[in-house]
Amino acid sequence: MKIFLIDFEKNHFIIEDITSKDFLFSFDGIKNYTSKYITKETYLKKYPLPFNQYKKAFDKVIEEIKKGNTYLLNLTFPTKIETNLNLEEIFYLTDAKFKLKYKNQFVCFSPERFIKIENNKIYTYPMKGTIDASIDNAKELILNNQKELAEHTMVVDLLRNDLGMVAKNIKVTKFRYIDKIKAGNKELLQVSSEIVGEMPKNWVNYYREILCKLLPAGSISGTPKKKTLEIIKNVENYNRGFYTGIFGIIDEERGFLDSAVIIRYIENQNGNFVYKSGGGITLDSDCKSEYNELIDKVYLPLKRKN
Repeated sequence: MKIFLIDFEKNHFIIEDITSKDFLFSFDGIKNYTSKYITKETYLKKYPLPFNQYKKAFDKVIEEIKKGNTYLLNLTFPTKIETNLNLEEIFYLTDAKFKLKYKNQFVCFSPERFIKIENNKIYTYPMKGTIDASIDNAKELILNNQKELAEHTMVVDLLRNDLGMVAKNIKVTKFRYIDKIKAGNKELLQVSSEIVGEMPKNWVNYYREILCKLLPAGSISGTPKKKTLEIIKNVENYNRGFYTGIFGIIDEERGFLDSAVIIRYIENQNGNFVYKSGGGITLDSDCKSEYNELIDKVYLPLKRKN
């Protein structure tokens, strides 16, 4: 079994045996380490970009939407953070379905699967739409929100079309179901869908090409993808790097692949930590709400103490 890592712009495609010491990972129950119990009080301080700087980028995105150049764009920015933890401690202390530490470069604790291929079927689970679970009628509010519905539908359509490039008989088998995820001291409701397609029996022989054809993930880019990526490069004005790329595992003998989107991401920049986050922008988006969402997504999903 091997582990792979691909950055957002597909400039770096790294494949190693899962025994490689460059990686610590936990992948939906599959992991390459023994748990460590770290007992220390933790803190996280955020230093986000000023609102007026975010607003300039947001306004440019809205302008491009009005021109018809994009309909949904995932706008992201780095936030400087301070914490008393190093990357390895963050890895062991946090809880997520998909976790990865790569060298001393970054750590991520992602809730979002990219694609899974098993028994010659390909699955993807686009996630769009979050709400604080403590809000009264939170589930009804998020599912009945028209802006959230439009955004989620666009991502589902995009990923359905993407899967059509590599698979046949594409079907949306579940539309807008709710998962609970831990976000620091909060619990969030996350809206997801399931899309399934049929793969050729020999797909494992060219899985690298399949991944590159599908990347970058629609949920962290937008639609239409090609033009939206051009706009992202223009308005974000920073290097995402491995953030919003993917990592995964491949068992060629068994014909099994699983992968996750690299979000909830902390990067080591010469000893200083940067947390990259963002959210989807549509014509109905509110600038202040989107700015607050970007900041709210800067958190550590710490494991609950027994």
